[in-house]
Amino acid sequence: MFEPRVALASLSGESDADWARTASKHVGAAFLGGIALDDETRKAARQLVSRERNEFLPDDPVSFVDEQLAALADVPVRPGINVRSATLPPIRAVGDVCERHGAILELNAHCRQEEMCAVGAGQSLLRDADRLCQQVRAATETGATVSVKVRTEVPGVNLPRVARRAADAGADVVHIDAMDSEHVVADVADATDCFLVANNGVRDGKTVVEYLDHGADAVSVGRASDKPEVLSRVCRTTDEWFAEVAV
Repeated sequence: MFEPRVALASLSGESDADWARTASKHVGAAFLGGIALDDETRKAARQLVSRERNEFLPDDPVSFVDEQLAALADVPVRPGINVRSATLPPIRAVGDVCERHGAILELNAHCRQEEMCAVGAGQSLLRDADRLCQQVRAATETGATVSVKVRTEVPGVNLPRVARRAADAGADVVHIDAMDSEHVVADVADATDCFLVANNGVRDGKTVVEYLDHGADAVSVGRASDKPEVLSRVCRTTDEWFAEVAV
């Protein structure tokens, strides 16, 4: 999927091509975004901006994605785009762009902001697995590699079961925000054959080893993605862990 097995996790309104280029020495993948694609999620994003949250709100989200991915054509990192949508056509449009660039299309079932959940995006999709699977199928129809970004500790959600359904619908990657529930990483790993990326608190060797020991195939760094010393440490520990497994 990517090497080294360290990714940059998207930070809304901050994770763009320049961000990915700056950190590319230490990672194998970078998830840009998140990008609100349709009228519903763009309205929600504007509401988030009004209360001083960062959001990408380009006039044409699909063209913006195309431009951002093109800007990484000479960077030795596999790009991904984290997107939020309440409807299917924009997912297909961005999927076509991702397929053309060899990028990963990441469906956001992770955002917990009330405005996004109210329009049927973000973690509300974890409570409505039928809709999540519709988005996965729409994305996979384009030929793009598809990731689903999820989180643990959502009340009433059996995450391993939802992840299995997403995998059955065609998802290639599950990107899980463990939220201090590391054991759920193991449960999801047991439930699917997807490439599993573990996120949350990845700053040091101990956390990296814990996630990989629980069955993750890679780890991702979010808030500390602008700290080269953290990325270098995470990359080194990840490489060492896989080297020991291979022996």
